[in-house]
Amino acid sequence: MPDYGEKQEYSVDDPVEDAFQQNEENQEFGAVKRDLKSRHLQMIAIGGTIGTGIFLSSGGSVAASGPLGALISYTIVGIMVFFIVTSLGEMAAYLPLPGAFTTFGSRFVDPALGFGLGIGYAFQWTITVTIEVTSAGLILQYWWPDLKMWIPALVFILVLVAITLLGVKAFGELEYWLSMIKVLTCVIFIIVGILVCTGAVGGETIGGKNWHIEGAPIVGESTRDRTVNIFTTCVWAFFSFGGTELIGITAGESANPGKAVPKAIRHTFWRILLFYILSITVIGLNIPWTDKNLLNSAQADVNEAVPMAPFTIIFKMARLPGADHAINAVLLTAVLSAGQSSFYASTRTLMAMGREGKMPAIFGRVNSRGVPLYSLALVTLIASIAFVSDVVGTGVVFTWLVNLTGMSALLTWMSISIIHLRFRAALKAQGRSLAELPYIAPLFPFSCYISILLALMIVFMQGYQAVTAEPFDVEGIVAVFVGAPVFFLTIIIWKVYHKTKLVPLLEVDLDSGRPTILRGTSNAVAQKGQEGGDENVHLPFWKRTGRKILRLIA
Repeated sequence: MPDYGEKQEYSVDDPVEDAFQQNEENQEFGAVKRDLKSRHLQMIAIGGTIGTGIFLSSGGSVAASGPLGALISYTIVGIMVFFIVTSLGEMAAYLPLPGAFTTFGSRFVDPALGFGLGIGYAFQWTITVTIEVTSAGLILQYWWPDLKMWIPALVFILVLVAITLLGVKAFGELEYWLSMIKVLTCVIFIIVGILVCTGAVGGETIGGKNWHIEGAPIVGESTRDRTVNIFTTCVWAFFSFGGTELIGITAGESANPGKAVPKAIRHTFWRILLFYILSITVIGLNIPWTDKNLLNSAQADVNEAVPMAPFTIIFKMARLPGADHAINAVLLTAVLSAGQSSFYASTRTLMAMGREGKMPAIFGRVNSRGVPLYSLALVTLIASIAFVSDVVGTGVVFTWLVNLTGMSALLTWMSISIIHLRFRAALKAQGRSLAELPYIAPLFPFSCYISILLALMIVFMQGYQAVTAEPFDVEGIVAVFVGAPVFFLTIIIWKVYHKTKLVPLLEVDLDSGRPTILRGTSNAVAQKGQEGGDENVHLPFWKRTGRKILRLIA
């Protein structure tokens, strides 16, 4: 196991030094830059991963399973995401290392799991880069229907590479402002969508009409079909929620992870509720599931209809002058934001693996700005497959890539819950106190059990739907399952070749590279609890109750 340096002792308000930089063995790689401020992490947590998933592919969810089916799918995945992010947040705040859960998999479970997670996660985000640049072409075709897809793909890849080369500080600052634009857009969209539904704008009162047309509210001829459609549509929801776990990766380059990560995690619940659940509800109310402009629509004729973002459709329905063009422009900024997040996650994962000996060491090296150049070069090379979208056809590559990354994301998230169970078991076995944790995940261990159960149900339903589909579709089966054998094969190969074993709980390394040990932790926690208790005594009953509820969900 690599040595990440001695644990550091400092106040929660102090910035931390890079654990890698303290290790002589890792001096050859160069030091990452802890330039992400608390406001950067908070805004990334609120809106950093709001991108083409909710803006574009959410329409595919409604088209595939109906308005209520899509809402249920997003709710199921939303519950999973909340529990998984809080699990990851607990570990990342305690050990803020580049690579996050890929490193945790090696430390707390088995080095082979860390390797499998790293390969799968890096591939997942590299493919996501291609999804984002392909999305740019789909969005631009609203203005220029005959636009060749390789043109915006090339431009966006070059822009994303340039941003990445500027370093993590530029990434954090740009992401801060782009996320703010996306958050405001979502809020405005929800308000406009409600006004359109009630007839306050756009002229016609829609109400609940789209929930009563044939096939709605859940698409499927029988209860079995409707149930299967709900769970298989979760792959689209996965793509929408994908990247929520980035807060664990960014902790490795945060100036104050012990304070910033918990604060950012607390925004997750409200982000899921406001930006995902409410948005998919508004889309389902205003746009019929049979709309030919929805991505993945069975009613679409590829020769007549161009896939359109549901946000754009609803702003067009509002008949506000220029609103549809404005929202389309915002969608491009969302693609830019999600694209740079994809570059960040994939390059940092490869960098961590290079430093841990799970990839060639060259991928672990960074320049003076803390940018892993060789990792960036590999990601850029693979991302260039987006150009094939012009050959295959509009929307085809996008749909395939979403399917390919869906299983990878699912296995990654399920692994985080398993890793968290092992982390807590190691803490208990070694006699550690929960008071040492800067952040404690709520509802543990039930949160992990629920996440794992939901993940297994979705895997089963996706496989069942693929195998029983008529006519029998080999390509559909491959698209659903291709991520699983690759994931498990990488684990098996590493385990057999290196003869790794499950790490005994008493031997789990809970200290190396830990920069967030507080001076007088127990006293500080006790004092904080006492102060909080004294303060709450003087608050009205409704405020005390409200704070308890907020503390439970956050």
